Amino acid sequence: MTTAAPSRELAHPGREDIRLEGVLHALADPMRLRVVREIAEDGGALSCSHFDLPVTKSTTTHHFRVLREAGVIQQTYQGTAKMNGLRRADLDALFPGLIDSVLASAARQAARIGDN
Repeated sequence: MTTAAPSRELAHPGREDIRLEGVLHALADPMRLRVVREIAEDGGALSCSHFDLPVTKSTTTHHFRVLREAGVIQQTYQGTAKMNGLRRADLDALFPGLIDSVLASAARQAARIGDN
């Protein structure tokens, strides 16, 4: 009897399961908002190692999990790297204009307080 290799698939909510309060909660944290801004600016998928957050590795992992479980990001493995992409199509379909508004407001705030 052969045993299948463990799956490297990560659980993500379906579009129908994404809730506004979960998305807003995920985006309310400055570190998570920073991650989302970087992914949005890149326009593609970025590896977890790309982000240089001023928190511990375990806290960084927690932030990515919150974003994934809220339906804000999609995480997939490419080799040994965990890649992170914004679920823009799902978020725009459910909450039109929300992500663009949040990202624009975050950019204005960063410029105003010098936190780029």
